[in-house]
Amino acid sequence: MTIRVLLCDDQALVRDGFRLILNAADGIDVVGEAGDGAEALELTKRLLPHVVLMDVRMPVMDGIEATRRIAASGVDTRVLILTTFDLDEYVYEALRAGASGFLLKDVTAPQLVEGVRVVAAGESMLAPTVTRRLLERFASTLPVSAASPRLQSLTDREREILTLLAHGLSNAELGSRLYLSEPTIKTHLSSIFRKLGVRDRVQAVIAAYDAGLVHPEPTRATFG
Repeated sequence: MTIRVLLCDDQALVRDGFRLILNAADGIDVVGEAGDGAEALELTKRLLPHVVLMDVRMPVMDGIEATRRIAASGVDTRVLILTTFDLDEYVYEALRAGASGFLLKDVTAPQLVEGVRVVAAGESMLAPTVTRRLLERFASTLPVSAASPRLQSLTDREREILTLLAHGLSNAELGSRLYLSEPTIKTHLSSIFRKLGVRDRVQAVIAAYDAGLVHPEPTRATFG
């Protein structure tokens, strides 16, 4: 399957560079370009790309609002945020709006290609360490809803897995900690995502913090 990509950035030079890199990669095709969020939303509905590479700060409509509207539109398109700073508060808001991860604009060509492929495959492009840093920085502003109906639908095992996931454990680490195989972990994660109504682990972690299931800890965890 060829991965269809839509580029959205208000700088033509940035779009040109990403287009050259992605079109040179096997199995990736840039199907359109947008200079602002409103145009990206319109083109997403019309072109149905698998992935939108979305800048954050743009005229007319910013990347956060565009991401929110794309996620709410029902199209099977994933948004990969492009940003200059890895702890930009706008990145966090974009993730909550429905983005599947982010890349820094100074990524190498192989990293850009890999990021698009990872997100197109349904995974999240966000390292556990970055997930933790983002959430620790902004958790104090999160609305707490301890009685979340979706959270209550989880089994005890699923709540345990979600809690560990929110502390940055990878699938392999989850399996090791709980004495479960990675395929079993993936099955549990799929169930968690379905019950929470989220697309991937990033959204699940944010939902866990939103609901008050987990809270930031001052200690530093080790990630694989």
